[in-house]
Amino acid sequence: MFLENTVNHKEQFGWIEVICGSMFSGKTEELIRRLKRAQIAKQKVEIFKPALDVRYDEDMVVSHDANEIRSTPVPAAANIPILADGCDVVGIDEAQFFDDEIVRVCNDLANKGVRVIVAGLDMDFKGNPFGPMPNLMATAEYVTKVHAVCTRTGNLAQYSYRKANSDAIVLLGEVDEYEPLSRAAYYKATKREKIKAENVKATDKASSKENNT
Repeated sequence: MFLENTVNHKEQFGWIEVICGSMFSGKTEELIRRLKRAQIAKQKVEIFKPALDVRYDEDMVVSHDANEIRSTPVPAAANIPILADGCDVVGIDEAQFFDDEIVRVCNDLANKGVRVIVAGLDMDFKGNPFGPMPNLMATAEYVTKVHAVCTRTGNLAQYSYRKANSDAIVLLGEVDEYEPLSRAAYYKATKREKIKAENVKATDKASSKENNT
């Protein structure tokens, strides 16, 4: 469980907090909650998100339940340090979409005394570690893994199952394109997909053979 750090004014170093999990698990909601608490405490806060994420709003970080906080969209991680100059707290949403430079940026900010709060998907739709998230989780002082509820079993979900017909790793979407699944449900769904693909391949091969005879 995450426990907010006790402030030690003699130590000038900050720290990194990572909030990770599947889609619809409340990552952004938790990020916004922590950032708003910092704002209430009169700390200087800046929030960043990838410029490509315009699902809800171009400038706001918005959770699935419409909670929101103003942010600065940036095209690359290298843009963050200049814009975050003089901040006490820096929030970064959808970190999996940033380039690997985001890891160095977060560590440099923390080394300068900044509290860095990062939220992102820990796995892509194939169940593989997503972008820079593994390295961010490894270097963070605090890692909070949140879970969604599996739409098929009602158990805790940690996988983001893609319903849309696309193999692109980066595909922005919502409930029409993704659903959260438990390990068991995800395994069964991907197994059915594999069998279906093999059957289609076998049918195409048989059809091609017929046409050539």
